[in-house]
Amino acid sequence: MATITNPMDEFDETKSLLNQFDPDNQDLKFMNSLDQEHIHLAGSPMFIYKSYQSKNFDPVYMESKDKPIALEPIKVWGHYEPRAIERELTEFGLTIENDQIFTFNLDYITRKLGRQLRSGDIIQPEFQNIKYKIFEVQEDQFNIYGVFHLLASARVLRDSEKIVKTKEPPTTEKRLGGYDR
Repeated sequence: MATITNPMDEFDETKSLLNQFDPDNQDLKFMNSLDQEHIHLAGSPMFIYKSYQSKNFDPVYMESKDKPIALEPIKVWGHYEPRAIERELTEFGLTIENDQIFTFNLDYITRKLGRQLRSGDIIQPEFQNIKYKIFEVQEDQFNIYGVFHLLASARVLRDSEKIVKTKEPPTTEKRLGGYDR
């Protein structure tokens, strides 16, 4: 007597040729490299100063008081829309509220920096003499294409005299606030 088997019992959906979310699929790597090429063609070069955690780190405000950053910047390509500095006169005096959004390809920036962008890193566009301090990093993803962006929101850096340029610390950095990034 012949046994009847269900062909779906042997079907592994992670090994399917039609799986769009397979991270090892060469087409996804190709689309990701095309995305980086688009950012490179339409964007501009920028310098990123990596930030480090110092010994006098305040866990309540999640920041260091002396704000140590890398001695040498890392040149990367990203996309942003340059805007003029706007000063607004309010009842509290002059305020500068120029938030800037920078877009990077996730794989590219991780390869260049050795880690993802994080709050506290400093970005300086090559064609501007203005530094921006990142205050928020978000991942933007297009799963069908396999493309992942990092959107870094940054403000004009005003207290650059409090920044201490330092060598990369020899010890591994602690994960802040229990986050694994």
